Amino acid sequence: MLRHIFTKTPIAWRQLMKDKNCFVIAVAGIAFANILIFSQMGFEASLFDSSTAPHKSLNADLVIVNRYFESIYSVKNFPRRRLYQALGFEGVESVSPLYISPGKWKNPQNLHSQTILVFGTDPRTTAFKSPQINRNISELQKPNTILFDRISLPIFGPIGSLFQQKSTVETELNGLKIRVGGLFSLGASFAAYGNVITSDTTYLHLFPNSSVTKVKLGLVKLKNNANLKQVRHNLEAGLPDDVRIYTVPGFEDAEKAYWAKTTPIGFVFGFGVIIAFIVGTMVVYQIMYSDVATHLPQYATLKAMGYRDRYLIGVLVQESLVLAVFGYIPAFAVSWGIYKLAAYATLLPIYMTVQRSIIVFLLTVTMCLISGLTAIKKLQSADPADVF
Repeated sequence: MLRHIFTKTPIAWRQLMKDKNCFVIAVAGIAFANILIFSQMGFEASLFDSSTAPHKSLNADLVIVNRYFESIYSVKNFPRRRLYQALGFEGVESVSPLYISPGKWKNPQNLHSQTILVFGTDPRTTAFKSPQINRNISELQKPNTILFDRISLPIFGPIGSLFQQKSTVETELNGLKIRVGGLFSLGASFAAYGNVITSDTTYLHLFPNSSVTKVKLGLVKLKNNANLKQVRHNLEAGLPDDVRIYTVPGFEDAEKAYWAKTTPIGFVFGFGVIIAFIVGTMVVYQIMYSDVATHLPQYATLKAMGYRDRYLIGVLVQESLVLAVFGYIPAFAVSWGIYKLAAYATLLPIYMTVQRSIIVFLLTVTMCLISGLTAIKKLQSADPADVF
């Protein structure tokens, strides 16, 4: 069918070009639908990537959490002794606790308070994989010292530049005077606009209602020859049922599932793709149906000349593919710009990927083909008797 596009008489192309205004409107409608799809998919991916950034940064093979775990941003406590119990299982090399809570950060310039995510860790362990964190982890052994996420949103103040200029930056966190001892890079998310890391001792001072006997996450490192699945199975079977054991990828999947299925924002992004697809399909269908209705006498003439419905359907398919390509190209360019602008404005990980580009193109082709094939009934109603 596609070979007819390149014949001496490309019927599909000439019909589209006969009314250039309708062609431009059709391309604009498809492009608009594609921009919506790109935007929804891009922001959804950004939601998942940013919300699981802390998970990816953990230096662990397995993660122990409360059995009712939903999200790392509202994680519940479990008894710290579960970590010591886990240490007794074969294959487990080390365990370390991690504390997580939202705190109130005071911008040192305008003195405005903003919520920031606080991680508490034992500075004698390596709870994070980041070289930036581990290079400065010894600073956390000093009282009331924190490491600040340099790519937090600007609402917390220009901490990165101030630290590089002065080397000493002081402010308040939960009303406690603290000092910035170093910088690291993690990034903002839809749930946390900024992050800091401190020692477990300082964390307990910042959150006096917390207890040393309760932890948020348990990070488990295995020995080199340990079987990950077997150790996880043993921990699940041997520890009390007040905890749950995740692999790191499973921990990330649980976070994504929470945002996708439990929160309104995850539902909106997913549903937005469906709505954009339907809108684009309806726009193309209206164009294709109108085109068939306008050229019905010509189609009837072709039938009278001996052309079968199969050939005419091929013309509709060609028109659909042409519209898909011409609608996709500007949408891709505009969406690329939207991603760049959104990433700059929000500091969220929004970027174009090859996989998403291919998926949206295939959705565009599918959308146009569905519209073209839906207009076939009108095409089949073309009767040579109506012309002669």
